[in-house]
Amino acid sequence: MAFALTPDRFVAPTVTETAKIVVAGAFGVGKTTFVGSVSEVPPVHMEETITRASTLVDDLARTPAKSTTTVGVDFGRKHLGDDLVLYLFGTPGQARFSFLWQELIVGALGALVLVDPRDLDASHEILGLLEENGVPYAVAVNQFDGAPCHPLKEVHEALALEGHTPLTVCDARERASCMQALIQLTEYLARLAHRLEPRP
Repeated sequence: MAFALTPDRFVAPTVTETAKIVVAGAFGVGKTTFVGSVSEVPPVHMEETITRASTLVDDLARTPAKSTTTVGVDFGRKHLGDDLVLYLFGTPGQARFSFLWQELIVGALGALVLVDPRDLDASHEILGLLEENGVPYAVAVNQFDGAPCHPLKEVHEALALEGHTPLTVCDARERASCMQALIQLTEYLARLAHRLEPRP
């Protein structure tokens, strides 16, 4: 069977740097949507239908229309400039998949943590895991329809973030919004890398 090869299926020959970025967060926070919004190739989603047994474990109160959930990993790719490619790995949100979180952060340059303004406390577990493993991260508050709009200063305090940790808002459904969050993360990682470079 013949098929067309499109340029976005390939990494540009000008690329000299690649980075693994983890997109993390609690259950139903929008990670799969985020990866799908920014990926320049058809994203890989490992999703399963939410079953009756799952509803007894996972809290669907804030996402009653949610019919599938990530049980493995979401994967996407995005060129960021001519010389840098980001490989995006979205984690499952349920704490029972924490063993996968541990695996996915191995080799990651950094992480973007999506948080739900309706349940900020749900983010503490993944934030703690990243900090314990020394993975730098930025935080983006995903804006859901009808969700409260907390001042970023209050979110910063509620999540007990370090003063240097980038914090922004985004809408996981909108590509431009997601790209701004990714750019903020990569700029932060670049500043960290420069700071850690040994002096001559």
